[in-house]
Amino acid sequence: MFSAETYSRRRALLRERVTKGGLILLPGNGEAPANYPSNTFHFRQDSTFLYFFGLNHPDMVGILDADTGEEALYGDDLSMDDIIWTGPQPSVAELGERVGVKQTFPLSRLGERVTDAIRRGRKIHFLPPYRAENRLLIASLLGLRPETVADYISVELALAVVSLRESKSAEEIEEIERACEIGYQMHTTAMRMCRPGVVEREIAGAIEGIAMQSGAGVSFTSIVSQHGETLHNHCYDGVLESGRLLLVDAGAETTMNYCSDFTRTCPVNGRFTEQQKEIYNIVLSANDRAFELSKPGLRYQEIHLAAARVIVEGLKGLGLMRGDVDEAVAAGAHALFMPHGLGHQMGIDVHDMEDIGEKYVGYDLETERSTQLGLSSLRMGRRLKPGFVMTVEPGIYFIPAYIEKWKHEGLNREFIDFEALRPYYDFGGIRIEDDILITPDGNRMLGKRRVPVTVEQIEEFMRENR
Repeated sequence: MFSAETYSRRRALLRERVTKGGLILLPGNGEAPANYPSNTFHFRQDSTFLYFFGLNHPDMVGILDADTGEEALYGDDLSMDDIIWTGPQPSVAELGERVGVKQTFPLSRLGERVTDAIRRGRKIHFLPPYRAENRLLIASLLGLRPETVADYISVELALAVVSLRESKSAEEIEEIERACEIGYQMHTTAMRMCRPGVVEREIAGAIEGIAMQSGAGVSFTSIVSQHGETLHNHCYDGVLESGRLLLVDAGAETTMNYCSDFTRTCPVNGRFTEQQKEIYNIVLSANDRAFELSKPGLRYQEIHLAAARVIVEGLKGLGLMRGDVDEAVAAGAHALFMPHGLGHQMGIDVHDMEDIGEKYVGYDLETERSTQLGLSSLRMGRRLKPGFVMTVEPGIYFIPAYIEKWKHEGLNREFIDFEALRPYYDFGGIRIEDDILITPDGNRMLGKRRVPVTVEQIEEFMRENR
């Protein structure tokens, strides 16, 4: 945990930014059953609750009064029956003291507090609940039907939370750097293990074990697949084959739940073919271009489009695309090969604050989300600011069914040579992803050591470490 002063300062700033007053309701998460009530998934606290209260304990709710400055935690102390199973645990009052909250109450008192505020005509501020149990809690407290809860979220609170969480402090950057070091160990381990005959799940299990040994586990479900063209492939049944590529997209959380998110694509037999090398270097050039451009004041949407131009130029050089590069990008022709966005914000969440809503996190009144193919999948498009932590993850994917669909519909046929794509139908996909901090005058890569990234670095590492 950070110091009590850190959490107190964050809560004070939040109260100040909710200028219309009222009661701010910040529920934490509870335990979630996997297949029966006593067998729960690994507990993950709500990230906004962590940011303002820092307590990694289930079934707690924070209340902030934007008018009086009052703060309170609601939760129940463990019973003796609980202690038999969990061992002694701090009381809610003791937990509150650790983060500078003096008033604590049992959960049974929460309803009367909210009801009294409603009776007085006060505004109840809450964020969009992404878990059903918190949606039901809010519905019960406010007398709403569960399906209507989303209609009553506080936009003012959403914008206030985003404005505080989006620019990372020095102590937060230190935590993210720790997560990046764990990520380095995960990805270099995957490269060491990558060879013909290995089952994908062996690598997935090894790298997720590193994440648990060194932190709080993975920051998202790892992608370890020879079918890199499937963007979120969570099947680990494949046996690695010589001549194919293995895509590993994986990250870690520290014990304070700050995240990393890297992707590397390497040849199973340790050597890229010429065809693989050509595509890989185009993706790496797009990655490099994004690093060159990323700085305060520039919209990430513009950087996405700049990376797309690099991809189109590269594919045009291979005879897979044709025509004017700018016109092809304007038409969204590159989306056949990179249907996702360039990156997203990262922090306590690997996709930071996206539970609050991408329209508040990645976009604003100046930068609206595009409806164009590919660009519509960009999660973060607005202007960068110092303190933003971003992922940079361009890719090129050959998805046979998608290519056939575009070919059948004649979509962007003036820019794409569909016949030239046939030799690539079994290619798979390549993605390269790093994490960067936006600094006052540009950016810097996060992590003390960069996972091998060039063709030469990857081949050398795999030759010397397998």
